[in-house]
Amino acid sequence: MNKRKKLGKRWVIKIGSALLTNDGRGLDKTAIKNWVAQMAALTDIEIVLVSSGAVAEGMTRLNWTQRPTALYQLQAAAALGQMGMIQTYESFFQEHGLHTAQILLTHDDLVNRQRYLNARSTLRTLVNLEIVPVVNENDTVTTEEIRFGDNDTLAALVANLIEADLLVILTDQQGLYERDPRIDPSAKLIQEAYAGEPSLEAMAGDTGGHLGRGGMLTKIRAATLAARSGTATIIASGRVSDVLLRIKKGENIGTLLRPAQAPLAARKQWLASHLKMRGRLYLDEGAERVLRHSGKSLLAIGVTRAEGQFARGDMVACISPDGKEVARGLVNYNAEETHKILGQPSHKIETLLGYVDEPELIHRDNLVLV
Repeated sequence: MNKRKKLGKRWVIKIGSALLTNDGRGLDKTAIKNWVAQMAALTDIEIVLVSSGAVAEGMTRLNWTQRPTALYQLQAAAALGQMGMIQTYESFFQEHGLHTAQILLTHDDLVNRQRYLNARSTLRTLVNLEIVPVVNENDTVTTEEIRFGDNDTLAALVANLIEADLLVILTDQQGLYERDPRIDPSAKLIQEAYAGEPSLEAMAGDTGGHLGRGGMLTKIRAATLAARSGTATIIASGRVSDVLLRIKKGENIGTLLRPAQAPLAARKQWLASHLKMRGRLYLDEGAERVLRHSGKSLLAIGVTRAEGQFARGDMVACISPDGKEVARGLVNYNAEETHKILGQPSHKIETLLGYVDEPELIHRDNLVLV
């Protein structure tokens, strides 16, 4: 059997409620310990873990057999269950000399550009410190209007956030089948396809479990969402022996949904098409040359003037000395801060502002040439 090509070094791993709680019987600590051991063995992979299970664990502690529909009851269950879930992860990761950090997000955190960049910086810093971020939806404060709806979607948005190479969705199914295998046992597993293909949703159906909000359909849609930043997705059974290690080896486990575009192209297209211009940065000749020909970040030292009332994370245009738009990107400092650091080297930012968020005015990953 042919092996899959390498799937990159930065992974978002999502584990579903049914797996984590052994179909609602409380946290399956034996299974969690096994997944943690696998993640610890992925020594050259940067990992962000998106974990369901808080509500399900809270339900178990409260002796509730049916997932509540009232928001306040869900929030109470999540608050209770979150404690046990995080304690379990931390204790098992510590056995391998690793720490975890809890990250709770709402949809508003990823829609608001400043919160988006703050979350991105926090996750990247934790990963660089070799700490495993454990991300979950902030069920204790979220409302119907701002909730993600399921942790598959949250995992995809986190993949966009950190520009992950791979999203691994561990579920209680082997992957995506051409038809529901519970109804038609002869249905074949889809081993590989492109995310976003219209036929995939028809195969997935819309049935979710009684513990979580997701189903196979949400996983297909999550793969499509992840693909917009060039992230591939694997949907696989978390009950397969050494599933994460075997995915790393390139074994044909589960369903691989590839992005139609290369990561950089997908990311740049998303930047170019989804955001509005909030300001203009005027470049000197050196900065223009660096952006056009070297593919580097934009530093404050190469900017001569700024226009507009933009906030951190807003899209701004980069203008050449002859008045033409060279590039556009997400700026790391607001208008007031930018005016203070124009024309200055990066090492002076902290002296001028009293702090430093990023050494670049616009990082190359958040910049697209026009």
